[in-house]
Amino acid sequence: MTRWAMVADLRRCVGCQTCTAACKHANATPPGVQWRRVLDMEVGEYPNVNRVFVPVGCMHCADPPCMHVCPSTATRKRADGIVTIDYDLCIGCAYCAVACPYQARYKTDRATFAYGDQPMANEAAKFDPGRLGVATKCTFCHERIDAGLAKGLTPGVDPEATPACVNSCIAQALHFGDADDPASNVSQLLAENQFFRMHEELGTEPGFYYLWDRKEANP
Repeated sequence: MTRWAMVADLRRCVGCQTCTAACKHANATPPGVQWRRVLDMEVGEYPNVNRVFVPVGCMHCADPPCMHVCPSTATRKRADGIVTIDYDLCIGCAYCAVACPYQARYKTDRATFAYGDQPMANEAAKFDPGRLGVATKCTFCHERIDAGLAKGLTPGVDPEATPACVNSCIAQALHFGDADDPASNVSQLLAENQFFRMHEELGTEPGFYYLWDRKEANP
């Protein structure tokens, strides 16, 4: 089986928000909608205070709460682990936005653009009226993944088949690949480093992992 997953190395993320900008450009999301966000957090107590930057978004859970509450079956989970939304089936009830513990879902009722009523060229080219009045979120750029696989490319290795946020990361903090393949890039990162997943205690089994330190060598 294939289980697409994303890995964020918290030791490398510098909080530049380039992934956020790349996601907005790739998906032409309206103002205020950020499918990929980076939290800017302070940890510790004075004078030992540090900043940590945490990329967040849809976690593409193995057991997504958003899917279970959807009354129209618009939210589904693919066999490869990607959670999708069928805009034709979505009725805009936003139950999924309430159920999501990661605050990763958005609903936009009217078209808005970065600069007034007229869209920029990129916004006009990618404007999708089907995304109005329905739930939207990060898709792991599944169109890029599917198109790349059809060409024999490897997501997470070949940029053309890899999510836009990962391609844009200037610090190489974001990684993407098949967590079910022991030889994949993400599997190797998880094997070599200590990691956690957000709200793992809820049983959602997120497909987004956070690295925070190397594993200690066995004595």
